[in-house]
Amino acid sequence: MRKAKNLISNFMIVLYYSIFCSSDDPCGTPGRCGAFGVCDPRGSPVCSCVQGFDPRDPRPWGSGNWSSGCVRRVPLDCERKNGDGFLSLQILTRQSSHSDLWLGPEAECEPRCLRNCSCLAYGFYGNAGCRFYTEPLIDILKFSSGSGSGSNVNVRVSNSELGGKNKESKKIVIIVVGVVGFVVISTCTYFSWKKWISKRRGQNGTIQLGVVNRGGIVLEDELSEGNLEELPLFKLEMLANATNNFSEANKLGRGGFGPVYKGELENGREIAVKMLSRASQQGMKEFVNEVVLISKLQHRNLVRLLGCCVENKQTMLVYEFMLNKSLDFFLFDQSQEILDWRRRFRIVRGICRGLLYLHRDSRLKIIHRDLKPSNILLDNDWNPKISDFGMARIFGDKQDHVQTTRVVGTYGYMAPEYAIEGRFSEKSDVFSFGVVLLEIATGKRNISFDEEGSLSLLGHVWKLWNEGRVEDLIDTRISVGRHEAEAEVEAEVLRCMHIGLLCVQELPTDRPSISDVMSMVSSEINVRLPKPKQPAFVIKSSFYDAGTSSSQQSGEPNASVNDASLTIIEGR
Repeated sequence: MRKAKNLISNFMIVLYYSIFCSSDDPCGTPGRCGAFGVCDPRGSPVCSCVQGFDPRDPRPWGSGNWSSGCVRRVPLDCERKNGDGFLSLQILTRQSSHSDLWLGPEAECEPRCLRNCSCLAYGFYGNAGCRFYTEPLIDILKFSSGSGSGSNVNVRVSNSELGGKNKESKKIVIIVVGVVGFVVISTCTYFSWKKWISKRRGQNGTIQLGVVNRGGIVLEDELSEGNLEELPLFKLEMLANATNNFSEANKLGRGGFGPVYKGELENGREIAVKMLSRASQQGMKEFVNEVVLISKLQHRNLVRLLGCCVENKQTMLVYEFMLNKSLDFFLFDQSQEILDWRRRFRIVRGICRGLLYLHRDSRLKIIHRDLKPSNILLDNDWNPKISDFGMARIFGDKQDHVQTTRVVGTYGYMAPEYAIEGRFSEKSDVFSFGVVLLEIATGKRNISFDEEGSLSLLGHVWKLWNEGRVEDLIDTRISVGRHEAEAEVEAEVLRCMHIGLLCVQELPTDRPSISDVMSMVSSEINVRLPKPKQPAFVIKSSFYDAGTSSSQQSGEPNASVNDASLTIIEGR
């Protein structure tokens, strides 16, 4: 009976398109009403906005051009409990490439969408399960009331949009009171801070930096909580002069945190200035996190923080400059021949030593959560330095894992238990290291690997491993062959690929610890390695082709923070 109902429903959808989406129908033009605009061929006007949305640009709407679409009146608040809800609409939206199906009961659709900050709408389609939409809905068609065609689409909106005029009035009152209170408190805090900073600043221009609030003001009562070593506080004018006023010629790259510029101080020292962008999805929390963590860490394979700048609503971190940029620049550009296996293997061991320090040897146990080639910087001697600690987390002495609803990092490098369940541990970093290790050996990106149909790089390595042909994937820029020296190199590369497969196994308990990995990589004796099990994410996910987070000197295009609970990614 249920199958029959679904067949009838699908038939009605097709029939609806054939009747109302013909070439002479106003709704037949793709994108006629823009994002979150609803097209009603019988309505006047034809296009209107979904409840909770207003026209993006009212002027062309008044003249009958609705293609600019609609925008939310109230932004979504994924992080706050009960911050968002769903508006159920009897509409039809054409299938989007940025959507994903999950086979499960209808009752689980809404909570799964709520846990995923990227989920903007969902629908339930019977035996086909839930479809989650992660891009703004376009080409929305309105059904006539009571037609029964299709299934309702549930659009995510702020809960304040679902409560009527009373809630709107209360919201306005709360906003007004909040703004007035914020102005008064900020003014008092600013003058208190100015008085405190003049007392605390010494002749060397340093202060003890603690926690920075969202307005860019250092609060005295929070400084004691940071308990940091003294950090140089750079003046904005000094950094502007060092970077030629933050010119494009000095720009090294851009990450989720913001742009990174090369600079030179008056004493001739070269620096890298990482600026917090106002449009960045990362914010003051990540900035403070990076300052707190990296100021306490000292290791030859971790990038060194020289100081920071908090002035005129500008927030910046100042690092030592890495002449050879980041690992991904040389690894994935096939025209770059400089990374022979000797240098690559030294980089592998250096990354491993840096992770071992973070997990076991530092005063704090730290999980990086965003290890990838663009976050591995290379100094003059090609020594690797792990960078970008904005997403890192401190673990307690007795903690072995942490559960979070806010998944941040880069798709393609996140362990399955973290991407799907929000659970991360030391073994999450080990998974990321395994992906990087396979990329170093093959010279190919995991997140954009496009050979062998839908197989990811992990899946392709696993397939050839089982077929005994994994040497076919060795980067052609690495010299391997029949000569004794080349044969030794090939054996070392294959061993590293074996270790990489051990690191990317699906279950955390199957993966080695970073200390075990260090032993495997550093061992001069050819100890027999255990046989790896099938890695996670063997099949490439359609949820995202590639995602990135903050990068300091990588020059990665379109880098962003993937702040989402990926409950609809399915690893095998």
